[in-house]
Amino acid sequence: MKKEFFTAAKVYVSTWILIVLLFLSLSLRADISFKKSVETLIEVLPNTAFLVSTHIAFSIFYILFLLIRYFIRIYRRKGFIIMGKQVLFGVVIPFFVLLGIYKAIIYTNSVEEFSYKWDYSIENTSNTTNDLYKIDGKHRGMSVFGWGSQNKKSITTLVKNNVEWVAVIPFLYQKDQHTIQMDTPKAIGQWSRRDSVFINSIAQLRAKGVHVHLKPHLWMSEGWRSDISLPSATDWDTWFDSYRSNMIHYARMAQKTGVELFCIGTELRSSLQHQPDRWKALVQEIKTIYHGKLTYAANWDGEFKHVDFWQELDYIGIQAYFPLTKKSHPDLVTLKKGWSTHITTLEALSRTHQKPILFTEVGYKSEASAAIQPWEWQSSLGILYQKKSDRTQQLAYQALFESLWSKEWFSGMYIWQWDTRTSIDSAPTSLDFSPRYKPAQNTIAKGYARQNIHKN
Repeated sequence: MKKEFFTAAKVYVSTWILIVLLFLSLSLRADISFKKSVETLIEVLPNTAFLVSTHIAFSIFYILFLLIRYFIRIYRRKGFIIMGKQVLFGVVIPFFVLLGIYKAIIYTNSVEEFSYKWDYSIENTSNTTNDLYKIDGKHRGMSVFGWGSQNKKSITTLVKNNVEWVAVIPFLYQKDQHTIQMDTPKAIGQWSRRDSVFINSIAQLRAKGVHVHLKPHLWMSEGWRSDISLPSATDWDTWFDSYRSNMIHYARMAQKTGVELFCIGTELRSSLQHQPDRWKALVQEIKTIYHGKLTYAANWDGEFKHVDFWQELDYIGIQAYFPLTKKSHPDLVTLKKGWSTHITTLEALSRTHQKPILFTEVGYKSEASAAIQPWEWQSSLGILYQKKSDRTQQLAYQALFESLWSKEWFSGMYIWQWDTRTSIDSAPTSLDFSPRYKPAQNTIAKGYARQNIHKN
């Protein structure tokens, strides 16, 4: 027993060493200093998800070790044939039986009686956008991830689907909602390797006639950025100083690259409530650096009421994950009816501030209950217990276009989300937000192909 304990301890320590080395190597490749990488690792160590993942990895490694050791011992005592039989009946056959069950569950949850006729006629086959924005002022936008050094194919696909605006989203980072100071640039206005990827991607987008919305986005390992909670005014000021450093850094990038829209914040309700004067000062400071249009992305659930600087911005930005129904598999009529109350609220908001509404994010998963709580992220194992529904996703976008696109006060939207690395093979079993290779992609392209009469 004592010997087994030490064996397990060795595997446990080895697992941690491998994970730490992998974390540090990925951080260094992302142009993060070794010191900063170690500090970030120390912050991440107590994270529940990180600890659970590490112990799952240890369990897998230890089980594999025990199996290999067991079969080596069988081989030494009884020979290759006996060992082979035990491997076959003890490992191989059970593995394939479990794999078959797994595949059967995925197939059952993925099958859907839904036939969609793809409309190729609305696709843009030219090398640049049609730039309908200049005609009607609508943002035909997409939140895009997966940028690299060469993005020609990715941008061509976006243009083909009538996307004219792209939200480029650098992530800011802090551990959780109690973190007093988030990560900041080494030097404001000096570009890291990651910054250079964004700058290069923006240049490639603009070369194809695509307008760019730069939208720095705070990401946390635990909690939600809207619920940041700090114990004192001094701590709040420390936090905002670090946030300001990031925003001034990216405001300089926005000005340098000539992007046409800059988002000064996303879903930071508690900071808005605690620090209204600092937000107003930040808006004015950004305006001395960046000379394009500005917005703030307020969450759909009433956060926009706490923004008292809408008059200083060009758009009222809304993270538009409005619930549209209480049932799975809704039809088009139900989804459009679900928009009625929200449209009344949005129209009144636009009229009060005399500013157009811009959906800085809106998206639906390809899952049967996607329109009930659209903001919910899917689990990586969701396909094992949730019902996939390309129909629900497609109808949700159709309802969105039919309900809002013609409104004069509505300036368009940014679909969440489009990953340039998505493969066509993943679409049949994907429940995530991405519309790529799903009927929703064509519905969005069709909606974006429509020219509006009114210009905002």
